Amino acid sequence: MADLYDLLGVSRDADADTLKRAYRRLARQYHPDINKEAGAEDRFKEIGRAYEILGDPQKRARYDQFGEAGVGGAAGMPDMGDMGGFADIFETFFSGFGGAGPSGSRPQRRGPQQGDDLRYDLTIDFNQAVFGQEREIKIPHLETCDVCRGSGSKPGTGPIQCSTCGGAGQVRRATRTPFGSFTQVSDCPACGGSGKVISDPCLTCGGKGVKQVRKKLRINIPAGVDTGTRLRVSGEGNAGDRGGPSGDLYVFLKVKSHPRLKREGLNVISEVNLSYLQAILGDTIEIETVDGPTKLNIPAGTQPTSVLILENKGIPKLGNPVARGNHCVSINIQIPNRLTQDEKDLLEKLATHYSAKGPQNQHHNSGLFSRLFRNNA
Repeated sequence: MADLYDLLGVSRDADADTLKRAYRRLARQYHPDINKEAGAEDRFKEIGRAYEILGDPQKRARYDQFGEAGVGGAAGMPDMGDMGGFADIFETFFSGFGGAGPSGSRPQRRGPQQGDDLRYDLTIDFNQAVFGQEREIKIPHLETCDVCRGSGSKPGTGPIQCSTCGGAGQVRRATRTPFGSFTQVSDCPACGGSGKVISDPCLTCGGKGVKQVRKKLRINIPAGVDTGTRLRVSGEGNAGDRGGPSGDLYVFLKVKSHPRLKREGLNVISEVNLSYLQAILGDTIEIETVDGPTKLNIPAGTQPTSVLILENKGIPKLGNPVARGNHCVSINIQIPNRLTQDEKDLLEKLATHYSAKGPQNQHHNSGLFSRLFRNNA
């Protein structure tokens, strides 16, 4: 069977309001009294079934875990033991189930509607994610027409009363359902529920009240963001209908990988290759960090796979950039494949002295190490 989220055209993490908006939009589009195309009625039933399940938190949880097998019931029909989710389907079209509901209850006429939210995917560099940055982006979105100021009518004119609904914004039809005959009250298809139509549309926006523009925005990327971080820019989505507020812009971040540094939470991970003599004698080397080149002290006797820590040289905590993680340096020790004869002789002498294991050899061993270190420098 078709995926229910795909039927409603929403993502799997859509919230309840998004689900309801998607359902109502599709239900109006495919309602058999409005859409006479072949297959519209079947699609209308599928949409109703999808919302009946996804609109109920418990059923949605079972569907997410087990699919259709987790929700049961016949396709296109509600579970008769639970009318809560299915009742909301009828609310879109029916007024009190033919008088069975509250006295005089009627769908409200559509007023100003909030505009759609927008998504923008932005790729940033590793260091930009660490320390943050202000970026300029360009987004295409709908803005209120500055000529008609969102009315959709040519300046000096205005909307007139809809002849289809007589200005009521609603139409009534008798509809037969599996539960009997009901009086259906729905938004007027001619005026969209407003009760008015535009007779002389604005030439700039074509009567829509909004127009497509490409806008420049400067957004602040805070320190410590990572791939998947979502930034909300209020009021920068599409303009709303009938003077409604604009939606929001959501910027989804993707961080490029670094060729030598790796992020794990708030810590930065890197590797460094040492010669066996550096590991034995110790050394001070320069390594790359997010703060730039930094000195790292290699203690004498450092072992392979050791991890050295540079405190507070990692990623700033998102929302609290004063708190930072650490830079963890993993040690790799390189053993030479080939030795010169002099190096080989020195190592053999060193092995002979170590085999004695006497404290009197310590000073001489140090001299041998120094000669080896100079030969390998």
